[in-house]
Amino acid sequence: MDKPGKQEIFSISTEEQFNDAALQVFNYQAQHNPVYSQFIEGLKIDTASITSYSQIPFLPIEFFKSHTILSTDAPVEVTFTSSGTTGMITSSHRVTDITWYEESFRRAFNIFYGDIRDFTILALLPSYLEREGSSLIYMVDDLIKQSNHPDSGFFLYNHDELFHQLKKQQDARKPTLLIGVTFGLLDFIENYQVNFPELVVMETGGMKGRRKEMIREELHAILGKGFGVKQIHSEYGMTELLSQAYSKGDGIFNCPPWMKIIIRDTNDPLSTLQTGKTGGISVIDLANINSCAFIATQDLGRIYPDGSFEVLGRFDQSDIRGCNLLIA
Repeated sequence: MDKPGKQEIFSISTEEQFNDAALQVFNYQAQHNPVYSQFIEGLKIDTASITSYSQIPFLPIEFFKSHTILSTDAPVEVTFTSSGTTGMITSSHRVTDITWYEESFRRAFNIFYGDIRDFTILALLPSYLEREGSSLIYMVDDLIKQSNHPDSGFFLYNHDELFHQLKKQQDARKPTLLIGVTFGLLDFIENYQVNFPELVVMETGGMKGRRKEMIREELHAILGKGFGVKQIHSEYGMTELLSQAYSKGDGIFNCPPWMKIIIRDTNDPLSTLQTGKTGGISVIDLANINSCAFIATQDLGRIYPDGSFEVLGRFDQSDIRGCNLLIA
C-alpha cells in the first residue's frame, strides 16, 4: 500500500476525496506503523472492514509520551515536544519530513486569513520561547519570515516595546496579527490598554500554571476589552499534530480540508457521537503522514452540522475508557 503525496493531500476539496485519502493513509499506517498496527490488532479490528474514515480507530494521544510513533524508516529531522510542569512526562512527535508541516500551516493560514505577506506578525509567546522543541514556535517563526515585514517578530516580556509597535501598526493602518499565549496576553493588558479594532488577536490557549483557568467567554471578554476588538481568534493545535484549526470568534473552530474532527463516546472510544453531542475529540490529520494521522485527544468538544466544532474542556485520566492498550 502506497501513501498519498502532498499534492493529493493538500488538494482535497470534497468529502469523497477526503475519505479516499484517509483510507489510503489508514491502510498504509496500519501496515507500516508498528505501534498503531499493534493497537489495531489489540482491538481485534479487521482493516479490510474499514470503508469510511468514520470507522477508523484512533490512537490515544498518550502513546506519544511512551512510544516512538513513526510510519517510516526515514531519519528524524525534527522532534517536537510538549510543554509540561517539572516531573511531567511530555509528548514527543518525531517528524521525518518537516516540509509536510510547513506546507500544512502555510496553506491553512492562506485559507483562513489570506496572503501572509499582507500581515505584520507579532508574537507574544514567552513560555514557548523559553524551551526547546515547540512546534508552535517553529510555525510562528516561519510565518514571521514569510510575512517578510521588518516589524514582524517575537516579544518575550518586553511589553512596552510591543505596546509601541501596536500603536505604530495602528497609526500606519497595517493589517496586524498578534498571536499570544493566554497568560501573556492577560499580563500585557493589565498594564497597557489598546483600542485597535482592526487588530487580529489570536490566543493559543494555556495558562501554563501562571494564572487561574477561566471559561472562554470570560477570557475573551477580558481580552476583547483590553485590545479594543470585537472578536478573539484562537488556534487549535498540539505537538502531536501537523495541522491546526482556527476560530475567528465565539470559540467555533474550522479545519483545513485535510483535517477533520470526530466526536467519540468517552465511555466507548470506538463509538462516534452525533452532531451536537458532547464527547472526546478525535482528530484526523492527514499531514501526519509519517507518524499517525488518527489521534484521540484528551479534549472534550462537540461538532456542528457544517463540520465546525467547539472545545469545551478536558477530561482527566479517570474518565478515559479503553485507552490503556499498550501504554507502558
